[in-house]
Amino acid sequence: EYRGINPRPRDFDRFWAEGLAEIKSIEPETAFVKAAVDLNGLDAENVYFTSAKGSRIRALYVAPKDRTKKYPVMLLFHGYGGNSGSFFDKAAFAGQGYIVLAMDCRGQRGLSDNGVSVKGTEQTGLIMRGFDDPDPTNLYFRNVFLDTVQLVKVAKSLPHADPGRIYAHGGSQGGALTVACAALCGGDIKKAGAVFPFLCDYQRVWAMDLAEHAYCDIKDYLRAYAPFEGKQAHVWEKLGYIDLQHLADRISAEVLWATGLMDNICPPSSQFAAYNKIKAKKEMLLYTNHGHEGLPDLADLMSGFFNAGTFQ
Repeated sequence: EYRGINPRPRDFDRFWAEGLAEIKSIEPETAFVKAAVDLNGLDAENVYFTSAKGSRIRALYVAPKDRTKKYPVMLLFHGYGGNSGSFFDKAAFAGQGYIVLAMDCRGQRGLSDNGVSVKGTEQTGLIMRGFDDPDPTNLYFRNVFLDTVQLVKVAKSLPHADPGRIYAHGGSQGGALTVACAALCGGDIKKAGAVFPFLCDYQRVWAMDLAEHAYCDIKDYLRAYAPFEGKQAHVWEKLGYIDLQHLADRISAEVLWATGLMDNICPPSSQFAAYNKIKAKKEMLLYTNHGHEGLPDLADLMSGFFNAGTFQ
């Protein structure tokens, strides 16, 4: 029943309305570059598109060669500090008849640019990047969230894509972007498979003394710039712009959410803050003996979730 403690900024809705208006105005200028890989029966290409703040974003594209029919689209999002992986990894979904678009997060270990210059300190991680900039639109994850919206625009433009069957999936940071994408894209996302999502209820993570690992830059920032509790309120308020619990009630997609109750990287209670605000059809898989790690049988369960009702 937990519903979070991190505050929601008073102008939260305006903040995201302006962000969505910005991304709507940007032409993706999509370019496809054939990849030097051979996947039997599948096309493999690099896709580049323009997104928030003019950054050029790259995604892997893997799809059936037969373009005489419409295919569902699977949007895949990777973990924190990583990249979209290999083309071969995407063959599991593409071989089942999906178009796969796997996005590199800007400025991480892939090929997407982050052309945003920010004022103020930059910490060891990316949560606090842009935090001290007087312009809150320079928050790093604000722009990554909008990149997922632009990726949906790219997916819908594909002539062999079925715009009524666009799905999102990922774990950790990828789970967070799955939730953000489903929230910000409204009815365009029909199903979302989120695995122990990051970026939920920052103040709860701090209160549990778990601002380590992926959340370590919050701890670094507070130690350096807000060491007294009375000076921390503005931190939680501004981080509220990129807190998924405040976006979750916008989701209309069917959601399958998996978490490990022993997760000390993305604490389960922080995830519950977002999950419990989802009004759409949803189910949570609770792995009672697992943490932030591979979850047994989950890939098969997610495949069944996405495939149900997809193929006739």
